[in-house]
Amino acid sequence: QTTSSALKGAIQLGITHTVGSLSTKPERDVLMQDFYVVESIFFPSEGSNLTPAHHYNDFRFKTYAPVAFRYFRELFGIRPDDYLYSLCNEPLIELSNSGASGSLFYVSSDDEFIIKTVQHKEAEFLQKLLPGYYMNLNQNPRTLLPKFYGLYCVQAGGKNIRIVVMNNLLPRSVKMHLKYDLKGSTYKRRASQKEREKVFPTYKDLDFMQDIPDGLFLDSDMYNALCKTLQRDCLVLQSFKIMDYSLLVAIHNIDLAQREHAMADGTSQTDMRRPAAQKALYSTAMESIQGEARRGGTIETDDQMGGIPARNAKGERLLLYIGIIDVLQSYRFVKKLEHSWKALVHDGDTVSVHRPSFYAERFQRFMCNTAFKKIPLKPSPSKKSRSGTAVPRRS
Repeated sequence: QTTSSALKGAIQLGITHTVGSLSTKPERDVLMQDFYVVESIFFPSEGSNLTPAHHYNDFRFKTYAPVAFRYFRELFGIRPDDYLYSLCNEPLIELSNSGASGSLFYVSSDDEFIIKTVQHKEAEFLQKLLPGYYMNLNQNPRTLLPKFYGLYCVQAGGKNIRIVVMNNLLPRSVKMHLKYDLKGSTYKRRASQKEREKVFPTYKDLDFMQDIPDGLFLDSDMYNALCKTLQRDCLVLQSFKIMDYSLLVAIHNIDLAQREHAMADGTSQTDMRRPAAQKALYSTAMESIQGEARRGGTIETDDQMGGIPARNAKGERLLLYIGIIDVLQSYRFVKKLEHSWKALVHDGDTVSVHRPSFYAERFQRFMCNTAFKKIPLKPSPSKKSRSGTAVPRRS
């Protein structure tokens, strides 16, 4: 029931306090018990010797595993002052389309971070995941899994509002032309009529197969890096018995954007300045997939605002913004029940809820065979000339 502005204010006050008090504590290695620490501070509206006065109702702010999350932020190259500045310097912007989960989403004004409200179960599950998440990130900071930067809880008026701070996958400065939530399942995986009426609808697997039947074409280095990253990430999710996650794929069509600009130019002068790329390390799709493609790959990456360069079947140039989302659904009893019931009624293999190992395998197969493909290599003219049929052309 707390109004949105009170919630945003409480979040900013709480984060300012918790990050500030952390900075006085010396850096040290993360220990097992750090994952289970919960710090709590009371913010009375008249202020106290620890907290400033504010115009909201009294609230309590809890920070989960502060030392562990400080380590994660550092690993992703986020300095404490940047984190504070991004989240607390300007008002947070509420995003209109809350997901199917009914969560609220806020984005920081500089586009770096997303704040999402999560249910009690999800927050609890994330806490349990932290030691494994830590181990995985140490081995593999380049990942398409959500990057969790903080888990907090605002308690006000007898309500607990839990929030998680994550990387923002879709920078608002880049216009996305299409957006898909892909699971690799075909059962009921079509966007609803209500969803289609939105300004920026999220389509699903069947829509993708209909709209982009040939898939999205990537340079072979990129394709290999992407599939390798997906494979590693799916293995991690499977080890946590997580499933029902999706790959969010947003597509910016460079050629279409240029045509749109040209049309707009006829009527008004549009601002052609380049949007700023995101700052945080590994936070862009491009940097989340393996580093190999970046070094000595065949593509120039300066101009991509963090998107992954690709083409569609028409040959139009695209930038893809991707990430794995909804990983806090654990395959518990409810899901097992849901699956056995659906499997009785339908063909079990097309249903989206499945055993984690099967889910991971089907997910990877769909992404690396149907959704993404390698740009076919053109036969080089010199090979033909050896057989004496064609003369090699000078490029």
